[in-house]
Amino acid sequence: MDFNSILQQAQMMKDNLGKLSEELDERTYTGTNGGKDGVTVVINGRYEVQSVTIGEDLCDKDNREMLQDMILLAFNQASEKAREDREKSLDEATGGLNIPGM
Repeated sequence: MDFNSILQQAQMMKDNLGKLSEELDERTYTGTNGGKDGVTVVINGRYEVQSVTIGEDLCDKDNREMLQDMILLAFNQASEKAREDREKSLDEATGGLNIPGM
């Protein structure tokens, strides 16, 4: 294998990883807390909140502190799903090779 071939393969891998990173940014992840009448948070692969859904029974001001905790837990669950998916997808794409910046 010559040096030019190695450089071409490295460039192809870089291009593929760039495309994968863009795809991961566009995926959505859902975190929930409290079941169907609880809180649901949807984020994208950039960890940006896309939507928050709050069950009707939680809108009572007596439930405010609990609601805040539920939103926090649902967001953290969605973030963890996004992080795990990103790590798994990039690990699969690189064959476990640790590439700085990815």
